[in-house]
Amino acid sequence: MCLAIPGRVLKVAKGVATVGYGGERREARLLLAGVKPGDFVIVQNQLVVEKVAAKAAEAWLKQVEAGFRD
Repeated sequence: MCLAIPGRVLKVAKGVATVGYGGERREARLLLAGVKPGDFVIVQNQLVVEKVAAKAAEAWLKQVEAGFRD
């Protein structure tokens, strides 16, 4: 099973988004229109497949972080 974690879009250029996950950056092709820097997205197989509301993404990341501390 794969766990997809929201990442924040740092840059968009020529149909490719640079997505940040804490200290790590990855590139993913955009399948969605309207994605811009600052948005939270879900990436699977180097493709942006879903945009996530900021409030939901932040709550999700908080839960993931708490899970690593337990």
